[in-house]
This record gives sequence, structure tokens and C-alpha cells, in this order.
Amino acid sequence: MTGVLASQQISQMIADGTLSAETPVMDAQIQPASLDLRLGSVAYRVRASFLAGRAASVADRIAEFEMHRVDLSDGAVLEKGCVYVVPLLERLDLPQGVQAIANAKSSTGRLDLLTRTITDGGVEFDRIPEGYSGPLYAEICPRSFSVLVRPGMRLNQIRFRKGRSVLSDTELAALHDSDSLVNGGPAVISDGLGFSVDLRPEGTDLVGYRAKPHTGVIDLDRIGQFDPAEFWEEIRTDRGRIILDPDAFYILVSREAVHIPPQYAAEMAPYLAMVGEFRVHYAGFFDPGFGHADAGGSGSRGVLEVRCHEAPFVLEHGQIVGRLVYERMAEVPAQLYGTGIASNYQGQGLKLSKHFRA
Repeated sequence: MTGVLASQQISQMIADGTLSAETPVMDAQIQPASLDLRLGSVAYRVRASFLAGRAASVADRIAEFEMHRVDLSDGAVLEKGCVYVVPLLERLDLPQGVQAIANAKSSTGRLDLLTRTITDGGVEFDRIPEGYSGPLYAEICPRSFSVLVRPGMRLNQIRFRKGRSVLSDTELAALHDSDSLVNGGPAVISDGLGFSVDLRPEGTDLVGYRAKPHTGVIDLDRIGQFDPAEFWEEIRTDRGRIILDPDAFYILVSREAVHIPPQYAAEMAPYLAMVGEFRVHYAGFFDPGFGHADAGGSGSRGVLEVRCHEAPFVLEHGQIVGRLVYERMAEVPAQLYGTGIASNYQGQGLKLSKHFRA
């Protein structure tokens, strides 16, 4: 059986030692199609982002690039604009035929907290080859806000695959015909399911938020505690377009409501670079059941984390900004996104991270 491994299969990986940890893995870490990874007790401030490279370990690179280390035991601030490497509590002993991909969690991405997984011998971020045996590390670079972190916090997540079972455009079109993967706009299918930005929302001119440049620290354990006005500027327009400022970070929302049926998982991938000077979405995993009516998710939009690059860029209502790549599950998960688990963004529209007051 090929496909993305489901929650019950991840539990089996823990039981057989394929996935282990310094402290036992908690049930709350296991998501329908992924596992949340936990920070260890020390962060290394390094001069620059890096990959270990073939035949080298992350520990070797840390020894080369470390500036100082930060004890996280009692909580510590990771400062905006700095790069840190944090050993994670989990480690892998993957068999042949099983590979892994990591990504930031939704709340991490919505804080512009660039978080990527690196490994010994690694030559790509967030990609772990079959047969890998060794530790995992998170590279963390706060881009917009300084954050307070503690050991055990979960900033990123990992998904496991047997083989690769990405749907072709023909298969994706057939799935859309039977399960209606998007509504609110046409299904644009080309190397995945395209989605566009909503800059003409019904009943309001609020289309998004832009991160303020000089703010206080966000304690990642404080849920629903922060005043959005202290960290975000509201973006309002009645013209169906906005101009993105270079190096500014925006929270926008897709025009389409997205649906991930229970037998599938999806990953958000960048759209063609030629489309514009911006990157969309650090947090790329969509779990089985997201936007699924039976899981309470009817009308779930995709929140877009957008950063403009070299030049100001005019973003128009309905412009395609990204694509969802659908993949078969190896098994239907025992529990779907939004049903009986802490799923913060089921049924969402335009929404900041869970740390901010509604």
C-alpha cells in the first residue's frame, strides 16, 4: 500500500521504534496524517542558515557556525531576524521505502516564523530520505515577531510516505467531479489544484493583515491573549486590489473554500515564480477532513501567508497564487481533522493565528 501514512500507522511506527523520542510521544502530537515535533531544551544561535551536506552532521555544522547557545528550560526569547537551530526530542529510524517530509504548523506560519527541519547528511530542507536513521533539528528564524519558546513546544510537523501517490491532473479532475474540492471559484487544475486570493469579500472591505515592524514578544503558550492591533495593521480595500510592499508580511485568504476528502491529504506548493514577486504559505500541510462537511469544515478557506520580495507588486482579486497537490492516504485516518481533536482552523475564513483575540 502506497500513500501518506495515517495516524494509526504513525502510532505503529512509535510502537515498533521507527519513531522514538527522549520523552514519550504524546497522543496529542499525532494528527490525522502527520506528527507534531517538539523542541528540545537548548537553542543554538548560528551565523547563518545551513544544510549539513552529505557525509556531515548537523552537530558538526553547529560547532562551525555557533555564536552562542540559549537555555530554553525556563523559557527564552528567539529574536526577530536571528537564526537558531534547536535539537528536537524526536528521532527517526526509517526503513527502506518510507520517506518523510516536514513543514511548519499552521500557527507557526501565520506568525511568519520560518521553521524548517534539517538532518544529518541532509541536502534539502524538510526532506528526509528513506532509510534515514538519526536525530532531527529545527532551524528557526523569526521574520516578523520575536517569540518566547519553551521545551516541548510544537512548531513543525512531519508526514510519512510509502512510495509516492500524487494525483495526476486527470485523477484530480475526476476527484473534483465526485467530491467537489473547491467552491467559490472555478477549479483550475494544472500540476495540482490552483487557488486564488479573495480581495472582494462579501459584506466587508477587510481583506487581510500586514505585520507591524516594531512589536512586543509573542509567548507561544498564550492562546487567544494578544491584541491584534498591537501586532497587525488591517488591510482594507473596495477596489479588488492591493499593493504588496517589499519584505512585508501579509495574512490574506483564498477565494475558494477547500475540501480534503478523508482518503486524501494535500500539500500547498508555490505557484510559478514568474507569476509575481511573492511567496505564499510557509505551512503547507492540509490534513484529511479539512473542509469536509461531515467533520464540521464546510466552507473552510485557505489562509495565505504572503511575503513580497524585490519590488512592490499589485495583487488582484482572483489572481492565482498557489496550488494544492493532492495525494492518496495509505489508509483512511482513524480520526479526521476537526473531529474530536484540537483543530484550530476548521471552518475558517480570514483568520490570524490562535494566539490573537478574535
